[in-house]
Amino acid sequence: MSLRTLSLKHKVVVVVIILSLVSGLFIGFRQFLSDPSGNVVASVNGEKITKDELYQLLLKQAGQQGLNLLIAQRIVDLEAKKQKITISDAEIKEALEEYYDHYGGEETFTQIIEMSGTSLAEVKKNLVSTMKIKKLLEPRIKVTEEEMKAFFEENKEDFAQEEQVKARHILVATEKEAQEIKDKLAKGEDFAALAKEYSTDDSTKNNGGQLGFFNRGDMVPEFEKAAFALAVGEISAPVKTEYGYHLIKVEEKKEAAAPNYEKSKADIKEYLFNQKLQQEYNPWLQEVSADYEIKNFLTTTP
Repeated sequence: MSLRTLSLKHKVVVVVIILSLVSGLFIGFRQFLSDPSGNVVASVNGEKITKDELYQLLLKQAGQQGLNLLIAQRIVDLEAKKQKITISDAEIKEALEEYYDHYGGEETFTQIIEMSGTSLAEVKKNLVSTMKIKKLLEPRIKVTEEEMKAFFEENKEDFAQEEQVKARHILVATEKEAQEIKDKLAKGEDFAALAKEYSTDDSTKNNGGQLGFFNRGDMVPEFEKAAFALAVGEISAPVKTEYGYHLIKVEEKKEAAAPNYEKSKADIKEYLFNQKLQQEYNPWLQEVSADYEIKNFLTTTP
């Protein structure tokens, strides 16, 4: 279910992952290799499909690409060790917090990555690789004040602060159910706890119905109209949309604001740095690869 009419318009902001997460294809491959149930992975009318068949198909489709990624990651690790570059737990936590804020909380983010076939451990591993790359390439990259100001002027509309609301919601099938929950709230029961117990929105219920901040135009019209009309701390009457009946609690509001270079400067610098990082990564990798003995034993033949 998606209340949002469109995916959120991404600001020119935050974290760029240089090393892609290992695809669901490879994750599934790793999982079936660890499966002790035998050599057969599927059958059609009794005709067996074996692990060996799947293995060969995976190698042909993406084996070399996956191996190249692993070789690159190993070179990054060795270069970081050579230069005594480390990534602290605090740095990893700070990077993860940016994801949590963007996706409406830790629980929601964890659910999203699990649905994509990966795990928080895999995300952390790739974050560490990305942060090592940033530290390794930082001496090669310079972002000037002139570049930042030019980028701001060219993309000024992206730095305007739109009016925003931060809200939670509880979704149920009928108006009667919504009103019963509204009565519980009137008696002092906790909104987040009731969302976990009653909401049918699986994407937010485990996070207490948290939706995070959203702009006008992000949500379906009936929901948006009610949310922006509420005062901070106020809970709506049941609101009907195509998904059912909602109770909405507004937790915070942000007023619209004009673009401001000084306030946006850090985000602009980070964005331009990451752009240059992507451009510099492959040349840098080719340069440092010359210092390593790389042997590739991959074969797609049985």
